[in-house]
Order: sequence, then structure tokens, then C-alpha cells
Amino acid sequence: MERTLGIEKALRYWAAFLVCLMVPALAFAQHKNESAPKASAPAHQSAPKASAPAHQSAPHQSAPSHGTTQTHSSTPSHSTTTHPATTGRTNTTNRPSGTTGHTGTAARPNTTTGRGATTNRPATTGRPNTAAGRGNTPAGRTNAAASRTSHTPPGRTVSLKGGGTASVRPNGQIRSINRNGMQISHGVNGGRTVVSEHNGARIVTTGHGGYVQRAYVTRGGVSFVSRTYVSGGVVHVGVYRSYYFGGHAYYGWHPGFYFHAGFYGWGWHPWGAPLYWGVGAWGWGGAPWWGFYGGWWNPYPYYAAPYYWLTDYMISSSLQAAYAARAEANADAMAADAQASAGDSGGGGGGGGDAAPAPASSGVALTPEVKEAIAQEVKAQLAAQQAQVDQNGGQASAAPAAPAGGQAAPAAANGAVPPALDPSQRTFVVNSDVTVVANGQECALTSGDVITRLTDTPDADQTVNASVAATKKGDCASGQTVAVKVDDLQEMYNHFQENLTNGMSEMAKKQGTGGMPKAPDTGTQASDVPPPPPDNTAAKALQDQQQQADQTESQVKQEVAGGGQ
Repeated sequence: MERTLGIEKALRYWAAFLVCLMVPALAFAQHKNESAPKASAPAHQSAPKASAPAHQSAPHQSAPSHGTTQTHSSTPSHSTTTHPATTGRTNTTNRPSGTTGHTGTAARPNTTTGRGATTNRPATTGRPNTAAGRGNTPAGRTNAAASRTSHTPPGRTVSLKGGGTASVRPNGQIRSINRNGMQISHGVNGGRTVVSEHNGARIVTTGHGGYVQRAYVTRGGVSFVSRTYVSGGVVHVGVYRSYYFGGHAYYGWHPGFYFHAGFYGWGWHPWGAPLYWGVGAWGWGGAPWWGFYGGWWNPYPYYAAPYYWLTDYMISSSLQAAYAARAEANADAMAADAQASAGDSGGGGGGGGDAAPAPASSGVALTPEVKEAIAQEVKAQLAAQQAQVDQNGGQASAAPAAPAGGQAAPAAANGAVPPALDPSQRTFVVNSDVTVVANGQECALTSGDVITRLTDTPDADQTVNASVAATKKGDCASGQTVAVKVDDLQEMYNHFQENLTNGMSEMAKKQGTGGMPKAPDTGTQASDVPPPPPDNTAAKALQDQQQQADQTESQVKQEVAGGGQ
């Protein structure tokens, strides 16, 4: 029995000894197994996301993990983690260590507190309107795609029977028609512009007037055209210099006469004492337009130099034109409503839809800063005119006037930059109703509004960006960036130049009276490209075009109402 007990004791001893040997061996084997690579490890098994297999195509390969870069201080705008194909990850709040992967949702908008508490990227407010993912782009990095698409107004395009197209606004109103060489455009305020060409003449009707443009003369390799304007029974002729830039033709106003150089110099130099010139001296008292726009614009209390007097003259002229256009549009709208009502009573239907609603804008008064920008432009143009006359020995020439910056514009016609795109020319006073596009929506500018051109190179639609500096109630909101056609900018510039010459003529009559200092020689000399006689066929051509446009619109409205092609 003692022997049996001895054997059992020996067995227990060896069993314990074997267990002691096996424990280290098992521990070593387990450690070796864990250190081996896991070929099929699931995504995001550990919180730091060291290998992040869910982003294999655009992964955080160079950024170690979201766990070690909690605030993204070293990659503030994903410069090293581009996420080009990342379409998911909506609102990943905090993503604790147990997060199992990226959900397949779209566009990654507003990853606020997730991804390791990205507290150093607060609100990312500068990332507006990003397209196709990456919900918010970094501050200051404007979205190029959104900028391009914002130039296109909303609506649809209808192919017309027999050729041509019509652009229709979301409310059913016809925006434009392009048919048989005639282009008809409607502004958001209802005004209509019709453009066509017949027998080498360009015919443009706006409202109840318009002009007929024809080739005129060529001087020094520069082509000039003439325009016979007809409005309210009044006819006048203007000469315009041709510019061919970027494959598009533009036309810049060319004066029919010049003042002597001394009068231009007097115009842009200060007077010795301020001139007090009240509303009575201007003759505006009791005028309807003055009462209508009195809260939006106020003349200077006094004038320290002639160019300030000219600034108020030009602004007041623009507002008078705006008031007249408003009255004309209201009369046309009433006539259209009456016609539509008559059509409805007969069961025919007026067609065309309601006018687009005006934007909710209170307008911004013409501030001293904006007025000063206009005044400085007046001053610069007077100095440029003086320099041009002086340069030619007191004789006017067909060479284009120097731009506001004092550098001569190119003399050659082809490739010459039109004044509307002159880098030194930034401030423009709107001369007539213009429809522009802001953030993909249309809005109106009216005569007297002020815009500042921001970009110098037209896009494929021949538009550039401009900032709205001052607008009246119902127009585009001040401060908006709008896409405006270069053609419209050029017409603003043309009107500015012509209005400036008219103001100089008025000042020449008033100098030396009413307290205004006497000016030096106010004589004039004819331009080397004087205007031709009026085109006697212009009135008839404009009338015929209006009738053709009426007929075309009637047909297109019926076709669009029927669904088009």
C-alpha cells in the first residue's frame, strides 16, 4: 500500500511538471499566432482605423488614422486625404471604438463632431453650394461648377416646329425666342427686345423705340457703324466704333464732336470755392420722378468741382429715364391685361403666363461711396478726353479715347478690348432695364442702378461677373454677384459717354451764371467721323419688326402651350 501511495505521488508530481511546461508553450504559440497578418480582418475592427480598408480607392494611406489626428490640424482641408469617391458618411457623430464602418449614404454633409471630434473645423461656413458630394468646401475656395451653372437661369427649352427654339421660365412666361434669324427676349419686368438682320442692317427694337445699325466708314483700319435711333417720334444718329474680341462683335460710342482741351481740363479740376446749386437751380421741383426717387438718391449739398456737378446731372438723367420706362411698362402691362381679358372672355386664352415676380429687395440707397466711384469715373473720362485732344494738336481723331487708367486702348479693330472689358473700367451705371442671373435665379436691374464688374474675361455665354453696388426697390439685392452680358455692359458704357457729353454741353450753357464759375473756351470741333444723315427707312423697319415679332410670339405661345416638340 505504501508503494501504491508512492506511485500516485510521483504521478501527481510529473503531471504538475508537465502543466508547468505546457503553459509557456501555449502562451508563446498564441502570441505568435496573434502577430501574424489577418487577411480577412473586418473593416474598422479597431478604433484608430490604421488601415481603413473601406477607403481603399482614396484612403487615408498617408494620414495614419482619424484616431491620431483628432482635430485634423495637420490636414485642415483634406489636402492629403482627398476622398474622391467617398459618397457616404453622413453625420458620423463621434464614431467610438465600436464603429463598424461607413454607411452608404450620400454626400458627406456636415460631419460636425464625428471623425475623432473635429472641433478645429468649426461649422465650415465658407463651403457653399458644393456639387456632387463633399457637402461643404473649405472657406475661400469657391465652387467652380456652381459658379458656372449659376449663370444659367431656370426653366426649359422647347424646340419649335419648323425650326428654332424657345426658352420658357418656370412660371410659363416666354423668356426668349430664336426663330428665322429673329431673337426676341423678355426681361423679368416684362420689357421686350427684338434683334434681327435684314439686307446688311441690324435692327433692334426695345419697347416703343429702337435703332437701325448699318456699316458706315473705315478709318485707319478701324470700322465704324451708324445707328439711327427712333423713339417717341424723335430721331437722332450716332456713330459707333466696332470691336471684335473673342469672336464677338461689340460697338463703342464715338462722339460726333469734341470740346476744346481747356474745357475738359476745367471739368476735372476743383473750383476755387464750392458751388451751391439747389433743386430749384436744377429745375427738378415738382417733377414726378424726383418725388418717386427722392428717398433713394440725394444730390450733393454743394459742388467742389465740375465733375461732381456732372455726376448729379448724369444720375438724375438715368432716374428720369427709369421713371419713363416704368410708366411705359405699366401702360403696356395694362394693355396686355386688357387684351388677355378679352381673349379669355372669348374662350381663346391670353397665353404666355404671368410675369416673373420681382425679388424681395428693399434696395440700397445710393451711398456716398458709390457716388464717389461714379464721380471718379467722370473725372477720369474728362482727363482722358483732354489728353486725346492735346495729343492730336487740338484736333479730334478716330483713335479711341484712353481708358480710365490713362493707357491708350488698342487701335486695331480685331482683338481690341472693348471699353466694357477695360480692366481699369469697373463702375457701370445701368442705362435701361436689364435681366441678370444671380445664384441661378433671374433678377432685374433698372436705369440708375450701379454695378461693379468683377471679372474681365467673358465665358461661353459672353457674360462676366459683377457685384451689385446700389439698386432700387424690387431690383436685384445689393451685394449680390450677378452674371451680366458684356453687350449690356457695353451699352451702359456707351450711354455713360453720351450722357457725359450731354452734361458737358449743359454745363457750357450754364457756366458763368447762377454762381457757377466761368469756364475757359467752350468751343467745339467736329469729329473726324461725323455722323451721317438719318436713315429714312429706320422708322418703317422698326415698325415692321415689331409686327413680325408680335406674330412670331403669338405662334410660339400657342405651340408652347400645346407642349412643343
